Amino acid sequence: MKLPKYHNAEVDKNKILKENKDKSGIYKWTNLINNKCYIGSAVNLSNRLSSYYSTTYMEDALTKGNSHIYRALLKNGHSNFSLIILEYCEPEQCIEREDYYLCSLPHEYNILPKAGSSLGHKHSNETKKILSEANTGEKNPMFGKTGENHPMFGKNHSDDSKKKNNVRC
Repeated sequence: MKLPKYHNAEVDKNKILKENKDKSGIYKWTNLINNKCYIGSAVNLSNRLSSYYSTTYMEDALTKGNSHIYRALLKNGHSNFSLIILEYCEPEQCIEREDYYLCSLPHEYNILPKAGSSLGHKHSNETKKILSEANTGEKNPMFGKTGENHPMFGKNHSDDSKKKNNVRC
């Protein structure tokens, strides 16, 4: 099956949403001005891709966190982006296949180094303060657990868990 390439994401919007209805897979946005890319995956491609066309959705998401691809789309417009479907796959394979492409293709707009993981994500100073206050003193789930009372006392990570915690790229 030939995978679709959309050279102008603004002109091809309706085609993109129609052709990817009820499909899951991996996609790549490319900024035609600077060739920077973003790789993503979705269990429902049409729904996920439609969110990239909603200015309100992207602006709202940016108030809650950072997204280089949203900023770039809002700044440069969809006419300056192409979209390629890298692969269609079963929904349960999306994260694994996205991770494969993140390891093998350049991608400047992705913030996190691994698909489906917050590994490498940096919280804002405001978020760090909130998290710190929420886990201070008796509010901390580990409060009072030291030495033999600590749940990890005398335990080591298995080789399998050590591998899972490492980035595969």
